[in-house]
Amino acid sequence: MPLPPPPSPADAVGRSDGPDGDAVRLASLGYRQELRRSLNILGNISMGFAVVSPVVALYAVSMIGTMIAGPAWVWALPVVLAGQCLVVNVYSELTSQWPLAGGPYQWGRRLIGPSFGWLSGWVWQFAVMFGNTTVAYLASPWVFALIGVTPSPGAMVAVSMAIVLLCALVNAYGIGFLKWFVSAGIAGEAIASVLVGLSLLLFFRKHPFSLFTHTFGAEALSGGSVPLAFLTVLAVAGWAFIGFDACVSTAEETKDAGRQVPRAMWWALLSVGAVVILNAVAVAVSYPDTATAVAGKDIDPVTTAVVTSFGSWSDKPFVLVVLVSFLACAMASQGGAARGLYSLARDDVFPFSRQVRKVNGRQAPIGGLIASTLVSGAALLLGMNATAIGSLIAFGTAATFVPFFLVAAAALVARLRGTWVPGGHIRQGRKGTVLNVIAVAWTGFEVTNVCWPRAVLAPPGAPWYQIWAAPLGVAVVLGAGAAYLMVCRPQEKIRAAAPEGAPERTAAAAASQPE
Repeated sequence: MPLPPPPSPADAVGRSDGPDGDAVRLASLGYRQELRRSLNILGNISMGFAVVSPVVALYAVSMIGTMIAGPAWVWALPVVLAGQCLVVNVYSELTSQWPLAGGPYQWGRRLIGPSFGWLSGWVWQFAVMFGNTTVAYLASPWVFALIGVTPSPGAMVAVSMAIVLLCALVNAYGIGFLKWFVSAGIAGEAIASVLVGLSLLLFFRKHPFSLFTHTFGAEALSGGSVPLAFLTVLAVAGWAFIGFDACVSTAEETKDAGRQVPRAMWWALLSVGAVVILNAVAVAVSYPDTATAVAGKDIDPVTTAVVTSFGSWSDKPFVLVVLVSFLACAMASQGGAARGLYSLARDDVFPFSRQVRKVNGRQAPIGGLIASTLVSGAALLLGMNATAIGSLIAFGTAATFVPFFLVAAAALVARLRGTWVPGGHIRQGRKGTVLNVIAVAWTGFEVTNVCWPRAVLAPPGAPWYQIWAAPLGVAVVLGAGAAYLMVCRPQEKIRAAAPEGAPERTAAAAASQPE
C-alpha cells in the first residue's frame, strides 16, 4: 500500500464539487452543515498526527516493551504499524463515501443496521473519552517535572483536571482556534522528535544494531517464552498507532472531505509511525546501560537517553517538548470525542441528546464538549488510586481496538452480502475485499491479544480486577450499551439505510433539529 502523493498547494486550500459542494454532500446524507468547514488537508492531518503523537506513543510503550522483550521489542512496532495500515485502508473507503463525524456509528448503521451502528458508536465514544482521561493523567507528571516538584496523588488529579478544562476551553473557541494550538504543538513535536532521533542515532550511538537481536533475558517475565513475550509486546505496541480516526472526527469541518480525509489518515499514521520507529531505535542504541532498563530500574529510559547524550542542559527543554506534545494530543482527542457525541446526539439516540447536540456561536459542538469533559474529568478521580487508573489505561487500550474490529467486520460482511459496494472516490474492488479480510483477522487478533489478562502488565501485587481490567471494562461498556438498546431502543429512531441523496433520519429525529 504505497504512500499517497503529498498534498499540493491546491489540496491545502481545499476543493469541492461546487461552491457549496461539501454542504450539498452533507445534505444528501441527511444533515445540515452546522460545524464550521474550514480545515484544509494539512489541518486535518494535524488532528490525526496530534492524537497518534510520536512522543506520547513512545512514552506509553517504550519502558514496558523493554522490560518485557528487551531491545528486541522494537520489532513489534513495524508489525503493528502494518496491521493498522490495513485498518486505515478500510476506513479510507468508508470515509470517502460517507465523510461524517462519528465514523463507527455512521458507517455501522449504514453497513449492517441501526443497532450495530449505535453499539459501535457507543463503544468508540467511551474508548475516546477514557482515552482523554489517560492522556491528561499521563501529562500531569510533566507539569511537575517542569517546575521541579514531586506531586502527591491529589495534586496529580488536580493538574489533570486543569488540563482537561484547558483543552475544553480551546475546543470551545472553534475549529480554527483548535487547529492553531494543535498545529503549533505538533510542529514543535515533529521537529524535536526528528532532530533528537537522528542526533541520537548518528552522534550518540553506544551500541551496535545487533542489539535488536537480543532480549537480555526479559522473557523471564513471560515464563521464559520469547513468543509469549512478543505477543505481549504486540498488545502494548498497539497503543502506539491509534488515533488516526481523529481525522474522521473532523470530516464535517474539512474541505473536500471525501477526498482529503482518507489521504490525511494515511499521512498521519505513516508519518507518526516513521518517527516512532526512528526514536525507538535511537533511544535503544544510545541508552547507556541496557540491562538497567530491562530490569525496570529506570522508569523513564527515553529522557535518560536524551539527557545523558546531550547533557543536563537538555532536561527542561525536553520536558517542555514532551508536555506540549501531550497537550496537543489531549486537545485533539477531546475535540474528536465531542464531535462523536454530537454525531450521535443529533440523531436523538444518545442520553440527553437535546443538550449534547448543541452547537455554539463559534460552530463548535459545545454540548458534546461539555459531556465529554464531564465523563473524562469524573474518571480522573480514579487517579487517587494508582491501581485504579492502571485499570482505566488497560481498558482504554482494549476498547480502542474493539471499534476497529467492528468497523472492519461490518465492511466485510456488507461486501460479502453484496449490500455495500464502495461508492466514494476510493474503490479497490477485489483487492479491497482481500485487504478487508486481513484487516478483520488483524483487529480480531489484536482485540483478543490486548484483552488477554496478563499479570506481567500489572504492578506487582495488583488485585485481580486490574489484571482483568481490559476484558471486564469492554464487557461492562458493551453490556451497558446492550441494556440501553433494549430499554430505550434508540435504534428505532435510526433508519437502516436510505437511497443516496435522500435524508437518512426518521421524522422524529428531524423534528428534534432546531430551525
